[in-house]
Amino acid sequence: QVQLVESGGGLVQAGGSLRLSCAASGGTFSSYVMGWFRQAPGKEREFVGRISRSGGRNYADSVKGRFTISRDNAKNTVYLQMNSLKPEDTAVYYCAADRLNRVNYFSQGSYEYWGQGTQVTVSS
Repeated sequence: QVQLVESGGGLVQAGGSLRLSCAASGGTFSSYVMGWFRQAPGKEREFVGRISRSGGRNYADSVKGRFTISRDNAKNTVYLQMNSLKPEDTAVYYCAADRLNRVNYFSQGSYEYWGQGTQVTVSS
């Protein structure tokens, strides 16, 4: 069983930056594909990005060029660096782990383990 704990959320002005962290325990972190999702009020949870076991990255178009995912396997941690934040980035951000490297990495159903989420609020 894998436990994921996000941290680093908060309130930031538009144009600012935040770095989210997701610490994993209880599994072999380096073997997991790690994803980030977000859910804004009244909206469905959506894919933000993912990082593969080897470090390959994919992003949603809405965050491409502004957000960067990285991982530190020695620390069992994945990061989401968010720059040039916009009010529409306001959401609860979740990290997730996929044991099987599924093709549909943009789908929530591809991830077995989820964190509790961390709130990001961007003021205009």
